[in-house]
Amino acid sequence: MNKAVFLDRDGTINVDKNYLYRKEDFELLPHTIEALRLLQNAGFLLVVITNQSGIARGYYTEEQFMKLNQWMIEHFRTKGITIDAVYYCPHHPQAKIEKYRRNCNCRKPKTELFEAAVIDLNIDLAKSFAIGDRLRDCCICQKSNCRGFVIGNTESLDTIKKIKSGDIINVSYQPTLLETAQTIVNEKDL
Repeated sequence: MNKAVFLDRDGTINVDKNYLYRKEDFELLPHTIEALRLLQNAGFLLVVITNQSGIARGYYTEEQFMKLNQWMIEHFRTKGITIDAVYYCPHHPQAKIEKYRRNCNCRKPKTELFEAAVIDLNIDLAKSFAIGDRLRDCCICQKSNCRGFVIGNTESLDTIKKIKSGDIINVSYQPTLLETAQTIVNEKDL
């Protein structure tokens, strides 16, 4: 079985620019390339799991999202980094676009996208990690032995305090993606 790192996109890989869909607005967070290279070189599949409610809200189309997605994958490829898969949820319960208006099981903090990736890519959750700028990005960690990291300062201070105190199982806090990648690859039990 494979080990993987599940990565949120906006706020984790790139600067969160509210409903990003144009490559001109795509800006990597500092040291993202270095962090992803560390994880890839340590044998992890890189799997992006992202909520994209901007589709449901009518801010951009699925086709526009896919165009940016393909550009992002190619951009990483030119840097020697392979994004093994991208899973996204286009739904929202109050969607403007009716076909996307639903309470689905793929929108984080639900875990359907993670579960699909586990099956599609033959992933061993016990050897895998989830990383995101919000606790919902680590939702699989509450239901499995996958371990997670909340990074940055997007999440509420109260939630970060709970993570740091150990009140939230299988999830730790790190300031940056690079520090998280270094922590993961330096673990002795991998």
